[in-house]
Amino acid sequence: VPEAQTDDEIAGLLRAFNRMTGQLAAQRTELMDAYGQIDERRRFTEAVLSGVSAGVIGLDAKGLIELPNRAASELLGTDLFAAIGRPVSEIVPEFKELLEAAQKMPERPQTAEVQIGPPNHRRTLLVRIGVDHRTERTQGFVVTFDDITELQAAQRKAAWADVARRIAHEIKNPLTPIQLAAERLKRR
Repeated sequence: VPEAQTDDEIAGLLRAFNRMTGQLAAQRTELMDAYGQIDERRRFTEAVLSGVSAGVIGLDAKGLIELPNRAASELLGTDLFAAIGRPVSEIVPEFKELLEAAQKMPERPQTAEVQIGPPNHRRTLLVRIGVDHRTERTQGFVVTFDDITELQAAQRKAAWADVARRIAHEIKNPLTPIQLAAERLKRR
């Protein structure tokens, strides 16, 4: 508002009004800048999460899904983006017990192997739930998991191969002297 060059109450009111609108404009600009930075950080976080092969789900303090990555949806076989705002224990009931343990003991991350899927197509996930506590209160949780089904199968296969090798060795040990004795008898 154009200010009058007088010293009366109206001129003072006009100056105060102009100062107030200037402050509001500056605060609005700062707020929009802060919002832009937050939005940029969120896009960066989403870009980082989309490049990770492990499943990652950000949860709020109540265990509601806030920020999943694409790999999490693929590993769980469900659209976690459509489940934003819903409890993770409702979407993946197998995580419920581990999440409750993380809520009870927020000072340390909780890790467990979790079986998911139907009995004829069971998969094993190695799940870790860490607590985000930037303040004294729990701000939220970060759930990370990876499918270790093939790794476990390879470990079992290697263990059986080792057992077979040891058994073959134990059988071969007594056979060697028998074979040598038979060769000696044959020569005689």
